[in-house]
Amino acid sequence: MTLSATRAPLAMPSHDATTSGRAVAGAPIIQVENLSKVYAKGFQALKQIDLTIRRGEIFALLGPNGAGKTTLISIICGLVNASSGSIKVDGYDTVSHYRQARERIGLVPQELTNEAFTTVWDTVSFSRGLFGKPRDPAHIENILRALTLWEKRNNRLLQLSGGMKRRVLIAKALSHQPQVLFLDEPTAGVDVELRREMWDVVRELRDQGVTIILTTHYIEEAEEMADRIGVIRRGELVLVEDKHTLMRQLGRKELTLQLATPLEAVPAALAGHALTLSEEGHALVYTYDGSHASEGTGIANLLADLETAGIRVKDLHTRQSSLEDIFVNLVRENA
Repeated sequence: MTLSATRAPLAMPSHDATTSGRAVAGAPIIQVENLSKVYAKGFQALKQIDLTIRRGEIFALLGPNGAGKTTLISIICGLVNASSGSIKVDGYDTVSHYRQARERIGLVPQELTNEAFTTVWDTVSFSRGLFGKPRDPAHIENILRALTLWEKRNNRLLQLSGGMKRRVLIAKALSHQPQVLFLDEPTAGVDVELRREMWDVVRELRDQGVTIILTTHYIEEAEEMADRIGVIRRGELVLVEDKHTLMRQLGRKELTLQLATPLEAVPAALAGHALTLSEEGHALVYTYDGSHASEGTGIANLLADLETAGIRVKDLHTRQSSLEDIFVNLVRENA
């Protein structure tokens, strides 16, 4: 039997704020304004970040190592002090109303920081108690079953694999029923099957109104799950956009034409199409912006010019830029 066959559906009871009229789907739940962080030796980790996270969305924060992703999350969660700026979580300022803001947040850190000699059940239950929540064995059981940890509930953490320990971190973050869940590299070091199970858990949480903010090095993870994507580079937020809009606006397409007879160079008659030779002259590659309707005419003109030039095409295929291509280009442009 596979893990997914034994995983129970995850049910997260509503937070008190959800019933107070405060919660409205799509309304801002996190508001970051003019946030900066400068360390004592002068290094500026964040530079005037402005960011709004909508309630109930999955927001993916992408960036190279050292870009400031973890610093931003740590400041929002109250683990690191900001140098300037303000943050509100569900309307509560993280400085003046720290307790109200923090109890709405669950954090899954990047590092595996667990109590080695305690059991899975005890460490998850203890995390719930840290937020002043009453004992709720049914809720703890539900989380452990959803994360396929139920059979390990009496095991000490030192007896678990790295993937199991990461699941315990997620269980701890969910123990007090947060409205916002931060996942800092949540699937680092876990196998493919478990990664996809975690994706299912994240989607279930989103469907129940929990807002998810994740940082990841797995571009396909953001492409698979995120509603919106932010790209951070050297402490600056260079882009925040809806995933589909981003891929439509910045994504490019390639039309590869397999030739019946190889060419040594692109004929002068085709110079206006910005073609490149590949596969040792056996293919022509035409790159275009798929968001422009006029490109359909451009392809038709290209095929007509190929016929006029006597160049026979035996096959063709198109390829669209992935999120990874877009991310690499954005980072290069802002280097």
